Amino acid sequence: MKIALIKEGKLPADRRVAFTPKQLLAIQESYPNLSFKIEPSEVRSFDDEEYRSLGIEVNADISDCDMMIGIKEVPISQLIPQKTFVFFSHTIKKQPFNRPLLKAVLAKQIRLIDYEVIKNEEGERLVAFGRWAGIVGAYNGLWTYGQKSGLYSIKRAFMCFDRVELEQELSKVKLPPIKIVVTGTGRVGKGVVEVLLSAGVEQVDRQAFLTSYFDSPVFTVLSSADYNRRKTDGGFDRSEFHQDPSRYESHFLKFAEVSDILMAAAYWDNRAPKLFNFADIQSEDFNISVIADITCDIHGSIPTTIRASKVSDPVYDIDRESFEEVPAFGKQHSISVMAIDNLPSELPRDASEAFGDMLKQYFLPELTKEASQIIRRATIAENGELTDDFLYLTDYVQGD
Repeated sequence: MKIALIKEGKLPADRRVAFTPKQLLAIQESYPNLSFKIEPSEVRSFDDEEYRSLGIEVNADISDCDMMIGIKEVPISQLIPQKTFVFFSHTIKKQPFNRPLLKAVLAKQIRLIDYEVIKNEEGERLVAFGRWAGIVGAYNGLWTYGQKSGLYSIKRAFMCFDRVELEQELSKVKLPPIKIVVTGTGRVGKGVVEVLLSAGVEQVDRQAFLTSYFDSPVFTVLSSADYNRRKTDGGFDRSEFHQDPSRYESHFLKFAEVSDILMAAAYWDNRAPKLFNFADIQSEDFNISVIADITCDIHGSIPTTIRASKVSDPVYDIDRESFEEVPAFGKQHSISVMAIDNLPSELPRDASEAFGDMLKQYFLPELTKEASQIIRRATIAENGELTDDFLYLTDYVQGD
């Protein structure tokens, strides 16, 4: 099998790649039946010469390759008929903006494998950038607080060459005795915790967070059980919550009253309650002034996330009275929102290496099997048709 690492065509261009040059060198030794070709790219975090210097072919003609591996959605003009493509398609939730992409995949009889549904038998994702979203998102949240308060100044994450330089910048963070509340205990949340600990912020349990005074900055991490309760009796049952979150209501406000920064890293089901509503932020008791919405669900669990922000323009403010967007740090009492939707791209070398390690462990071995259930479950389309697991997308692709 011949595999192409394609250049990222979606704009703004993402600098990540599925495999680093050193990873490909090791892969070719372990998998002699796999060969690789690199499509030239001017923006990739590992430049063409880094691959070429290790003897890996760099060539603009990838028409002889069987599988095309990228990161973000591939522009329709770059889709090659009757090939296998692997990337994040962002179609499985019927995202309207990617309907034309999936329709083109079917029309061109492309086999589409989506990273988001590469899962084990228990339904757990095997390859993801979540940890790096958490790392960069938490760093950006601290950067935002520094800009808003004027207490310190650190580089933007994308200006750091790698994680090592990012850690050096974190040593410059000088926080007063504030409280930071983190939602989410998965990969993203764990990435947030890594950064906060590196910045010298102490982790405390939620009860102490709510009731105690600290003379240094602290944070606490909340699971869904900590801020959602059953409407009828105030209880919580995790399996019931996952099955029908509409039975629950939020009781997050007690945390909002004592927190200065919210770092949102929890998966949100659109049937679940929002953390708070616009009326809540008008209250003098609502203390949060900076929100790092790492999940970036537009009009989702965080009502102040009215749009995604960009790496080039990372923050916008929400006026507490009118609920309208105002310029970043434009008003003293407005809420500053960081809601970049492609956070791992700000540390592309580190994020790419970690992602490549996951692909080496969980994806490449499946390519050598005569029949892989993991790849079957991750295949959205093949031979011009949706696969059985994704027939629910039929009305989506047939829409205008």
